[in-house]
Amino acid sequence: MTKKSLPIRGNVSFEELKKINEHGAEYWSARELQPLLGYSQWRRFEEAISRAMISCRQSGNNPDYHFAGAGKMVELGSGSVRTVDDYNLSRFACYLIAQNGDPRKPEIAEAQKYFAIQARRQEISDALAADMERLEIRKQTPEEFKALSGAAREAGVQDRMFGVFHDAGYKGLYGGLGNDAIKQRKGVPKKENLMDRMDTTELAANQFRMTQTRHACHVRIRVLKLYSSYKFD
Repeated sequence: MTKKSLPIRGNVSFEELKKINEHGAEYWSARELQPLLGYSQWRRFEEAISRAMISCRQSGNNPDYHFAGAGKMVELGSGSVRTVDDYNLSRFACYLIAQNGDPRKPEIAEAQKYFAIQARRQEISDALAADMERLEIRKQTPEEFKALSGAAREAGVQDRMFGVFHDAGYKGLYGGLGNDAIKQRKGVPKKENLMDRMDTTELAANQFRMTQTRHACHVRIRVLKLYSSYKFD
């Protein structure tokens, strides 16, 4: 048994037991998960499920969303079939069952390792995705800065006033703090670009600020052109 696949009979893994419902959501059958986690008796396994449901509720989640009651048809030795209790489990429910299972079972220990590895992989994946999103926005900000500067120049802002103009944008977003004051508060060296120290949300806010200011400049330009086109007696 390995950390990565958690095989059971026939070398079937946890991920291979996954099913998809009509809404496209993934789920696992508790009856099929039972042998994977080393339980030969449904009664014992259902006790672990009950503890997991309590843990789910205590964590602020609704167990009904993760432990859906279901019936499963099983064939008896006589050739007849009957319906037995089952649960359709979310991935989170499977994790909670592993956490609340019998720690003496090696299968439970492997399951706990498996979910710990999966959680860490997800954290890394989410962090990489966040970094990519931040880098993409950071790549766009110089172009937005240039576009804003061009619009400001066309609206009448003189070159010598550009520093004041852009600093006013920061002050509007940061409660009166200009570029230098923000750097001082954040501990950013004077020669370093302030935006290199911004996270995704802050970069997006500044990009939105520049976009709105550029729009205001264009409105002013149109007003000035309209005004200059009038002939006064």
